[in-house]
Parts: sequence; structure tokens; C-alpha cells
Amino acid sequence: MNIYSKKQYWKITLLAIAVIIGLSSLWYTNSLVNRLQAEERKKVELWAEATRQLANSEGSGDLSIALKVIIDNKTVPVILADKDNTVLSHVNLDSVKAQDPAFLSRQLEIMRKQNDSIEVTIGGDYYQYIYFKNSTLLTQLKYFPYIQLGVISLFIMVSYFAFSSSRRAEQNQVWMGLAKETAHQLGTPLSSIIAWLEVLKSKSVDAKTLAEFEKDITRLETITERFSKIGSIPKLENGQINNILTESIGYMQSRVSKKVAFSLDFSETTDVQVPLNKSLFEWVIENICNNAVDAMNGEGDIYVNVLDQTQFVYIDIKDTGKGLQKSMYKRVFQPGFTTKKRGWGLGLSLCKRIIENYHGGKIFVKKSDLNKGTTFRIVLNK
Repeated sequence: MNIYSKKQYWKITLLAIAVIIGLSSLWYTNSLVNRLQAEERKKVELWAEATRQLANSEGSGDLSIALKVIIDNKTVPVILADKDNTVLSHVNLDSVKAQDPAFLSRQLEIMRKQNDSIEVTIGGDYYQYIYFKNSTLLTQLKYFPYIQLGVISLFIMVSYFAFSSSRRAEQNQVWMGLAKETAHQLGTPLSSIIAWLEVLKSKSVDAKTLAEFEKDITRLETITERFSKIGSIPKLENGQINNILTESIGYMQSRVSKKVAFSLDFSETTDVQVPLNKSLFEWVIENICNNAVDAMNGEGDIYVNVLDQTQFVYIDIKDTGKGLQKSMYKRVFQPGFTTKKRGWGLGLSLCKRIIENYHGGKIFVKKSDLNKGTTFRIVLNK
């Protein structure tokens, strides 16, 4: 199990635990609500019985208990109405608003939807009906778990973003430290190699060999310069995108298998100037092309297409390799992710950092089909 898989495993585990806690809280609170709702109905039924006793008492008997039951109901809103839904009396409703018949009608409708009415027989064939709705306490209890889950979710989100920001800052520090240390370590042997090149020139070594040797030294100097720029704000200068791509692809073509064919299509562009750092941008192109060559096992076609879209320039790099599953479209840009048996999984992560952080552009997998190939798209501001 690689690092990314472990992280995904723990994320899913923690999410599952959170869901279990949330569902358990909902279930337990719902059971309390049902019990309290049953208790409130019993209370209203008792209230209805007391009302029935008072109405049918004709002034005889001890009605103190019935009166106490009616008076003690200070939590459950109740409306007493006749068969025509005319409100006869009410309890525990806003005394000011209750003066408005429309308010009473709305409350009656709410009560009819929430709970079944209780029939009260007054005399022989005259009926009244008691309607009631959930008390404020019951309503609050019903919504409490949702509020609780909302607060927990908000806390988790804030904690996650704080942790992610801290982790990204730490990763950035590691990136910058590693890059600058690499540039420093390359500097000393590179200076020595340059000196040895001058010695070889004085020894009448074959000029063609020396020229190739000098190209590789220039290449090492470029790589050292790239690493030294990681972590600092690079200087962007307007460059002719077609020329830069032609130069970068030309370098790649001479250093990969002859079975890999590059095809450049600039038919949609004419002398497009783009602000970029040439050294870092070429690094991106080379990384993507190297990945493409690996995906094709050193044999296939790589197509580079440039589109001029008024405010933006689109650069599509397509290969004929093994392709990617859709679930991997974003994962390929994460540090440490790789499909190769060998490799650090930093190439595309570095590409994303250069394009998005340093150039203010975008890079993503535009399209990929298994066993057919993958297309990466780079979007740059003009």
C-alpha cells in the first residue's frame, strides 16, 4: 500500500466513524423525540378528558383534579374547535397574535398536519375536537442532532483546511530546501567539469565530441538554474510560444528512442507572445514528454498542438500510451504518486506547481482512454 493509498484509507475510515457517530446521534435523538411525543399526546388526552368532565359535570362532583390538569398544561400548544373548525379556545399560543383569526387558522392547520385530533363528546351528540402541536422543547430536541452535526462538520472542515494549509506549507519548505540544496550540490562538480572541458579543448580532442560535451554541460547549467529558482518568484518575460516549444521538443527528440515520433501543430497560432519563464516552462514540457515516452514504452507518437483563444493559449500534449483511469486524473499531480516501478512521482507535481503557482495558468488531464493515450492541457494567460 503506497502513501496515497494509506492516506485514502485513513480518510475513509475517519469519514465512516463520523457517519456512524452522526447516525447513532440521529437514531438516539429520534427515539427520545418519539417517546416525548407519545408523552405529550397522553398529556393532551388527559387534558381532553378533563375538558370532557368539566363540560358534562353540570356543577356536580369534585372537579378540582380536572381543573388542575387543564391549568397545568403550560408547554403544549392546544386549540379547541368544533366540527366546522371554528376555534373555541386555545392554550399556550402567543396571546397577541392569537387575536388574529388568520393566525389561529394557520396554527390549526399546522396542528392537523402534525397530530391526529382528539374527539371530545359534549352532551349526547355534540362533539368538539382538540388539536395540538409539538411543544417548543420537542421541536428543539428534534432539530438538535442536525445542529450538532452541522457544528461538528464545520469544526471538521476548519480543522481539515487548517491541517492541509499547515501540511502544504511544510511540503513547500521541504520542496524549496531540497531544490536549493540540489542546485548547490550540482554547482561544485559542474564548475569542475567546465574546467575539464577547457583542458580537453587544449588537447586537440575531436571538435564534434567537444560540441556534444558542451551541450550537456549547458544542459546541466540549465537544470541547476531551474532548481535554484524553486521557492523564489521567477521573472516572467514575453516569449514566442511556438519557438520555445520547437526548441524544447527538438532537444527531447534527440534524446529519446528513434521509435518515438513528435508532431507539432501550430496552425491555430501566429506569433503568439506569452509571459513565462523559459527555463521552467521547458522543464514542464520535458517532464510531460518523458512521462509520455514511458507510457508508450519508448515507442509511439506524441502530438503537440497550440490553440490561440484570445485571452488564453491552450497547449495540448497527446501521446499514444497506455492511458489513465478517470479516477487518476487528479491523483497524477499529487507528490509521490507514480505508476512506474521506478520513480519518485514528483514530475507532474512539479509541473503543476510551475504552471499554476509561478505562471498563474492551469494544467490538467484533458482526456485519456485506456490503451489509446492521454492528452494533457496547459492553459496560459496571454
